Amino acid sequence: MSGVTEVTGATEVTGGTGATGGNGASPAPSLDELAAVAGAVPDPELPVVTLADLGVLRAVRRGGDGRVEVELTPTYVGCPAVEVMREDIRAALAGRGVPDAVVTTVLSPPWSTDDISAEGRRKLADAGIAPPRAGARGPVFVELGRAAPAPVPCPRCGSERTALLSRFAGAACMALRRCEACREPFHHVKER
Repeated sequence: MSGVTEVTGATEVTGGTGATGGNGASPAPSLDELAAVAGAVPDPELPVVTLADLGVLRAVRRGGDGRVEVELTPTYVGCPAVEVMREDIRAALAGRGVPDAVVTTVLSPPWSTDDISAEGRRKLADAGIAPPRAGARGPVFVELGRAAPAPVPCPRCGSERTALLSRFAGAACMALRRCEACREPFHHVKER
């Protein structure tokens, strides 16, 4: 996208569609405010966290034509929630006077569970969903053989004695596990 201004340092959307004219009306929201609005949209599959918490909101800019441009990176390339996220961002921004925001999907750099904020991890755990284990960015190495994976602690009681029930749960990015201590099932956001 050429002719864009990054969120950082931008103070006001001026000119173009969605901006307020010079006839005494209040100024248009700043890009920082619009980024906060877009970031506050709840994730459609995990509504306990926002898109900002998840780290999928990559940029909010003003294009050369004056339109607000938003970049979104899905948690998985085939994530079925992307279209809902896109429409929810557009609706939230329209509510702030930006009716024609352009929301695009970017795949590079790919999303990683390391992009989930500390607040997002806390919200997941509070909702009974085990957040992904923190790790280094980069490729995930798979050890062949019978090496035991690192334990996934139970978000309810904290026990590390948990078992994988299914590699797939309510969303492609989650697995279903059960705690052997409290016997409660729980979702786990898979590391990526």
